[in-house]
Amino acid sequence: MERKLKYTIFPTEWGYFGLVGTDNAILQSFLPIAERQLLRNKILTDFHFILHEKDLFKSVQQKVVAYFEGERIDFGADIEIELYLDSFFTKQVLVACRDIAFGQTLTYLDIAKRLGKPRATRAVGTALAKNPLPLIVPCHRVLRSDGQIGGFSAGGGAEMKAKLLEHERNV
Repeated sequence: MERKLKYTIFPTEWGYFGLVGTDNAILQSFLPIAERQLLRNKILTDFHFILHEKDLFKSVQQKVVAYFEGERIDFGADIEIELYLDSFFTKQVLVACRDIAFGQTLTYLDIAKRLGKPRATRAVGTALAKNPLPLIVPCHRVLRSDGQIGGFSAGGGAEMKAKLLEHERNV
């Protein structure tokens, strides 16, 4: 049985946010950008044979909008996601990130220790770089052991990561 992929793009205080998924789960999220058409082009380039559905994941849309308006929002385990990743370890890292509370941070080492692999800090960073669900899986809350931002492969790079962390500190 073939699953139909769908997407939605909606406005937030920070720009247009995108979600891609099936009727049952979110597969990918796109952090806000200023131009809706640029986000639409990115989605249609990354995913072929995808349908637009305005109200896709409406409750998640409402949470995302509220987050960017300054509310403390939990994108917890009640939001159905699917992680199609290249390794079990990457999936473990991203699942561990889902437990980081709003406004809190952990280090790459903290995540590695939680997974019983304290020497795997670089592997944790590599896994986080593959996160298809930024914000929903809050990898922006993982920092270097020295407290520096570290990398961020999602849209906007390290500048966006810093902006998200500052936003959460001010809520």
